[in-house]
Amino acid sequence: MRKRLWLEWRATRHLLRSAGLALASFLFLPVLMFTAVATVLVIGAGVLPETVLLLRRLAGAKRREVENWTGEEVPAAYVPITGVLSVRLRTAVKDPATYRDLRWLAAHFLYGWLLAYASLILWIFSLLVDGVWCWVLGHRAVVLPLVGRLADLDAAWSRSLLEPSDASRTAELAERVEELTLTRAGAVAAHGAELRRIERDLHDGTQARLVALSMRVGLARKAYDNNPDAARRLLDDAQDQVEGALTELRHVVRGIHPPILTDRGLVGAVRALAAGSGLEVEVTDQGVHDGSRAPAAVEAAAYFSVAEALTNAAKHSGSSHARVELVRAPGSLSISVRDEGCGGADETGGSGLLGMRRRIAALDGVVRVSSPVGGPTTIEVELPCVW
Repeated sequence: MRKRLWLEWRATRHLLRSAGLALASFLFLPVLMFTAVATVLVIGAGVLPETVLLLRRLAGAKRREVENWTGEEVPAAYVPITGVLSVRLRTAVKDPATYRDLRWLAAHFLYGWLLAYASLILWIFSLLVDGVWCWVLGHRAVVLPLVGRLADLDAAWSRSLLEPSDASRTAELAERVEELTLTRAGAVAAHGAELRRIERDLHDGTQARLVALSMRVGLARKAYDNNPDAARRLLDDAQDQVEGALTELRHVVRGIHPPILTDRGLVGAVRALAAGSGLEVEVTDQGVHDGSRAPAAVEAAAYFSVAEALTNAAKHSGSSHARVELVRAPGSLSISVRDEGCGGADETGGSGLLGMRRRIAALDGVVRVSSPVGGPTTIEVELPCVW
């Protein structure tokens, strides 16, 4: 009997939590109405993606409830809401999961309260009927076990409403494959461009200096016996060529993976970039230098993003000030570079933003650029990161 009471009390708690979510569903209705009006008026369209994310959290809470009761996971299939505002809006509206969650929200508001009230009625009825039936007549309870059936019904209805259909999963998988295909194409293009840059730097810089060095050493050997002074001058020139070649090689190596990242870490490397940018740059750090470091690929992508953003600010913004912010968050690294210049940054104008976007996309990251004419320009980068 005690075990039965504990099981029915557990079922009751499940139904009461479900009623709490039903109340949250009711309170969510004004949010939906405000979002609809704001989106129609355009000026508040940015609220829509955030509302959809909040809806996903409510549905996620119900999935966890069902999993705790049944022991079986309720799968979720969402398209990530990331990118610039237009992309976030399109994703929020086109994702089939949005409408699946809305359907659950409306239905759960009804059956969540209904089943919770029914469980309370069953408890009262059980105290009156089963109490006499069990304790006086010695028979088994017949009303109380129905509470568990109500919890099973709540879980079954919620699972059927929240679980994505096979067609929906196929569509979402196809969209993700298309996204990864584009990302891979961008990564391949960025990798090819990087290889061509390295080849050009080696050919036009280091190789040319080494050829000149070889020629001077050869001339010095020929002139050594007959004209030692000329040979000495040629050797001096050769030494200058060696130093120049070493400088070129260090430049190429920094373009592949800056040694300063290994030596100083991301924060130190960014501060060095800021010091050499020609601008007055304020660098702030929220937890990036604490504890473990980000993977090398993530640090390199972040470093080159900051370098590109500061280079653009120095060349095109007309401002003498910039601000770099590095933020460590669970599962991600965020970078923001802002200048108060003239704005109007154009990704197609050879500013390097397209290359930055491809580099970040290769790591499944996101780049957001805000640069209205007249400024300011803000470049935000978000990279997935396991710390």
